[in-house]
Amino acid sequence: MIQIGIGILGGGYMGKAHAVAMSAVGAVFGTTLRPRLEMVCASSPESAERYRAAYGFAHATDNWRALVEDDAVEAIVIATPQETHRQIAEAAFALGKPVFCEKPLGASLEDSAAMVAAAEASGVTNMVGFNYIRTPASQYARAMIEAGEIGDITWFRGEHTEDFYADPQTPASWRTSGMANGTMGDLAPHMVNAALALMGPISRVMAEVETVHSDRPGGRVTNDDHAQMMCRFENGAMGQMYFSRIATGRKMGYAYEITGTKGAIRFDQEDQNALWLYRMDDPEPERGFRKILTGPAHPDYEPFCQGPGHGTGYQDQIIIEARDFLRAIETGADVWPTFRDGHEVNRVIAAGLASSDSQSWKDINDF
Repeated sequence: MIQIGIGILGGGYMGKAHAVAMSAVGAVFGTTLRPRLEMVCASSPESAERYRAAYGFAHATDNWRALVEDDAVEAIVIATPQETHRQIAEAAFALGKPVFCEKPLGASLEDSAAMVAAAEASGVTNMVGFNYIRTPASQYARAMIEAGEIGDITWFRGEHTEDFYADPQTPASWRTSGMANGTMGDLAPHMVNAALALMGPISRVMAEVETVHSDRPGGRVTNDDHAQMMCRFENGAMGQMYFSRIATGRKMGYAYEITGTKGAIRFDQEDQNALWLYRMDDPEPERGFRKILTGPAHPDYEPFCQGPGHGTGYQDQIIIEARDFLRAIETGADVWPTFRDGHEVNRVIAAGLASSDSQSWKDINDF
């Protein structure tokens, strides 16, 4: 076992998730590289020290450059607002340090393109955080599709729907300001990433983006509440996606349906330990969707639990990401999704926004 010093920028929701993951990943997966929580960075000395004490870091700072430049910090996790991603990543790559960056990659297409260039010029490990696609159920769905188990794919429907802004009286906040924090910037990248992972590249899109509640207590909303997108995949399949933060009743509506010539698959993150499978070659009296409960036979399940149907959770997805990041650092081989994969998601989002503005189809290659 070899220790590696980890620096995490951001100590809030995702910062905590990554700190817990780095603390647990060695025990869960038996990784050769064993993370040492070296330093955490937050917006003030007080909050940084609070996170240090709570999560078990050796040091704390409110200066991101101090973290990036510290010799004891050997790999970096960026869990800060999108507008900070680029400068942090570029500084880390200049020092030859591996970087894991939460999605979306930067606050703009220009940011993510620059981050890809910096990552690839440095030659060091780079990875983007799209955790939901790493559930054992979705990994198994991806493997079945790649193996041709449901035949040639003809159709994809995906959604990422939540309801944290369904109430028009919910006050305005940082989430209601700036397109990077809107539904297309915040929620849509997860499902676009899923579509790319499960279906392959998208060639063109047609989208509508809308702000439903323009005024909230405390301020005017300057970004989008929901969006719908039609798409055509390079493999010829048709697709449809919907993204919303005002989908009343939906808490984690990361869901997809995939239709093939031999069968179909359904998944919903609110029931993340189940996958629904339909096979056309089943006997006619038994033909219908069957519920598959995940267990040790499915990818990345057994390290967490040996009991079928007992299930994995949100934090486990982050631990799987930590394993993949450490493995990439150890082997020097790219582990999906890299910064370039994150940039591809941003290209689709940019095309969708442009399509909504022009009310016309947009080719992804133009972005």
